Amino acid sequence: MSETKRGFWAFAIVGILLLITGATYAYHEYYLYLTVYLWFGFIYGMCLQYGRFCFSSAFRDLFAVGVPRMAVGIMIAIALFALVGAFVSATGISTFHSAPTSVHAVIAGFIFGVGMCFSGGCASGSMYKTGEGNMNAALVVLSISVTQAVFVDIGGWANNLVPESWTKSAAAKGLPASITVTDGWVDQYLAGYVWDQPVLSFAKMLGWTDDSVIGAFLGNFLVGVVLPGALLLVVVYFFWSRRAFMRKRLTAGQTRPRFRDELAGYWAMIMASKRTAIAGLALGIAAGLHMYAIQGLRVKYGVRNAGALLERLGFDFGLSVNGTVFDPGYWYVTTQEAQWVGWAMHKLGWNQMDNIFFGFNNGIPNPLINPADWMSIALFGGAAVMALLHNEFKFKKPTLETATWAVIGGALMGIGSRLGLGCNVGAFFVRVSQGDPSGWLFGLGMVGGAYIGVKFFNWWTERRMAREFALS
Repeated sequence: MSETKRGFWAFAIVGILLLITGATYAYHEYYLYLTVYLWFGFIYGMCLQYGRFCFSSAFRDLFAVGVPRMAVGIMIAIALFALVGAFVSATGISTFHSAPTSVHAVIAGFIFGVGMCFSGGCASGSMYKTGEGNMNAALVVLSISVTQAVFVDIGGWANNLVPESWTKSAAAKGLPASITVTDGWVDQYLAGYVWDQPVLSFAKMLGWTDDSVIGAFLGNFLVGVVLPGALLLVVVYFFWSRRAFMRKRLTAGQTRPRFRDELAGYWAMIMASKRTAIAGLALGIAAGLHMYAIQGLRVKYGVRNAGALLERLGFDFGLSVNGTVFDPGYWYVTTQEAQWVGWAMHKLGWNQMDNIFFGFNNGIPNPLINPADWMSIALFGGAAVMALLHNEFKFKKPTLETATWAVIGGALMGIGSRLGLGCNVGAFFVRVSQGDPSGWLFGLGMVGGAYIGVKFFNWWTERRMAREFALS
């Protein structure tokens, strides 16, 4: 594609988003709430594509070839995002809510980690790669979405796998009659187990509140992010980066590195991840401003959730039993993509409103008026614009083999996302940066799953190549 054509399509995408913004606001000012999600989604897409922000690539590079650049960049990005998040929390306008903390997060992260290595991309990575024209990544996104919508509504034989204690605890929650909680595996898992786990933050564990200055900066930022993050970077340095650096650093006759040599090596490792870190800083600032903007509009319109605005506009179909829709107020992926599929399935006759995920919490509003959906659609657009401007946009067709792995990996990520209440973004990146210990647990599982996934994939590739050579 020529530079002129690339420029045309980049400006065309921006022009379409501007047209949507102007036309919908002219129709009703409530659409401003949706366009905030639209433009922040666009920014997220540009940042992801610029920083090549993919957790699967980070772990694959680390475990398969010993290159820590992306993994280090992601940790730096988390710290930068955490700094912005601490400021937002200290002002008392954060829209973030911690998740229940338990071993389930580790198990969910493990399943997700295996899946993202099988598919070749995490949830956010697959989305920005879809914006680049990668159809294999689009299959991953589709597989994640379909799997979630199916998984959250499984009952029947799957109920035999549910411990009796979960069933009793779920039944005792007093959920509305429309939510058939005792006839859904995931419903009993959520209401009977996950909801019974403690909801924590590092600030609260230290006796402070999340919205206090000391709780936000000292508890959640320093203790919850900086210290464990720095320790992890030290581990990465000594196991994956130090040897190559010291081989170049040590002068003739010097047999042992000095402390300043170690510091120089540590700093060189961090600076090698500059592009990902810059993208992380932009993501952090954008996510913080996103919280400010959404909370400001909630105050302006006198609502706590976008569901109330949709109802005022006359769009009451697909609202949860609580009158809500998925409205996180910050960067998030996977849930809104599952809503697309849930909405389509419901229209085709599969009741998707009798489970907790859709019917009680998130709803399945029409994608055309769903705020979080606007964020994801614009994320594709932002990634496409950045790829076009950098001559990195190209349609890539999947092979049968890569498509198969995309579907399998996407399905595992979909299951892991629902068990962990989020993906690599919502369950790890955002939670860790906001001082939620459950984020570190999900990350721990994700690292273990990624390691197994990489080792399995290497074994599979070597086995296939050996078979092909034997036949040639």
